[in-house]
Amino acid sequence: MTSPAEMIRSRAEQYLMNNYGARDLALVRGEGIFVWDANGNRYIDLLSGLGVNNLGHCHPKVVSAIRRQAETLLHVSNLYLIEPQTRLAELLVKHSPADKVFFCNSGTEAVEAAIKMARRFSFDHHGSGRHKIIALQNSFHGRTLGALSATGQTKYHEGFHPLLDGMIHAPANDIDAMRKAVDDSVCAVILEPVQGEGGIYPCAAEYLRAVRALCDEKNLLLIYDEIQCGLGRSGHLFASDEFGVEPDLITLAKSLAGGVPIGALLAKEKPAASFVAGTHAATFGGNPLAAAAGVAAFQVLLDEQLPARSKRLGEQFVQKLSALREKHDCILEIRGRGLMIGVQFNGPVADTIKTLRERGYLAGPAGPNVLRFLPPLIIEEDVLFETVEVLDQILTQNK
Repeated sequence: MTSPAEMIRSRAEQYLMNNYGARDLALVRGEGIFVWDANGNRYIDLLSGLGVNNLGHCHPKVVSAIRRQAETLLHVSNLYLIEPQTRLAELLVKHSPADKVFFCNSGTEAVEAAIKMARRFSFDHHGSGRHKIIALQNSFHGRTLGALSATGQTKYHEGFHPLLDGMIHAPANDIDAMRKAVDDSVCAVILEPVQGEGGIYPCAAEYLRAVRALCDEKNLLLIYDEIQCGLGRSGHLFASDEFGVEPDLITLAKSLAGGVPIGALLAKEKPAASFVAGTHAATFGGNPLAAAAGVAAFQVLLDEQLPARSKRLGEQFVQKLSALREKHDCILEIRGRGLMIGVQFNGPVADTIKTLRERGYLAGPAGPNVLRFLPPLIIEEDVLFETVEVLDQILTQNK
C-alpha cells in the first residue's frame, strides 16, 4: 500500500520543478521544537525551517494573532495605512539602530531594497557614477539577480551571467583588502555579521569597527544582512548589539513573523529619505496578516528574553561540541554565535545528516563539509546535550 509520504512525493515529482533536488521527507505538522512527517514519525527540528521558526513551530501567540487578523483583514494595498504594519515598524525602530522601515516579503527582496536604497542615496547626495557595492567573499544574500550578484560564492552564479554590474567581493576580516577595494565609484558595503550559508563564519568585532570607520571616512553606507543571524539567533536581538557597530541599513526576514513570509529593510533617517514616493514598492509587503504575525513574534522575543537565552544555550552547546571535537579527529572546528552553530568536518557531512535524521534529529549543511545547527530559541538545554550524545554515537560508529 502506498504511504502518505510516497503519495506526496509522487505528486511533487510530477508537478513541481526540481530546483530543490530530491526530497523524500514530507513534513505535515509542527509544535514547538517538534515536526511530524506524513507517516507519523516525529523529529526534533534543529534547523528551524532554515532559521525561520526561532520561536518553534506554531507558537500559540503567533497562531492566535494570525487567527484574529485572518478574521479581520487579510490584505489591502500599501496605498493605504495598515495598522499592524505601523505597530511592527514601531517595535523594530524602538529596538534597533534604525529610524525607518520598509516591508517586503523575503530576505532576498530586503537585499534588493538595500541595493536600491544605497544607489539612490548615493545618486541623491553624490550624483551619478558612484554605484558600486562591496560585498564579502563566501557571503550569501539571496537568489534574485541583484542579491545573487552580491553573493560572494561563484557556485550560485553559474548560468546566470551577466550579473548586476558594480558588485565587488573582498575577503572577510581583511580590512586592508577592504580599503584597497574602495574607490570613488563605491557607494556601500554589505556584509553578514555572521555568514550563514557560507559556513557559519562570524566577522571579528575589530574588523566591523574598522569597516564602520572606513565607511564614515569615505561616506559609504554600511549594510548589515541579518536575515539569518538577526532577531536573537546570534545571541542578541540584533548583531550590532553584540559588536557595538551600528550599520546604516539592516536587512531582516526569516524569523521576523514566526513562519509567515515577510522581509524588512531598516534604515537610518538620512538614507531612508531617499525612498520617496515611486522609488520602491512591494504589493504584499507588510500586509495585515504578515505584520500582525510579526508583532506577535517580536513581542515574544522580548517578553521571553529569547536573545539572551540563545546566547547562554549557544555557549553551552559549543562547549559540549568542543569536547566532542577532542574525541573525534573528523571535527576540525566549531564556529558560531548564539544558536547559530557550524561544525566543520574534514569531509562531507551528508551521511551524518542522514543518520541524524534516521535517529529523529533534523540538521543541515552550510556547505559540503559543515554541519549546521539552527535550533529554535525555545529549545531546552537537555535536548541540545542529547543531540551531542547522539552525534557522538554516530561518529563513534563511523570510525
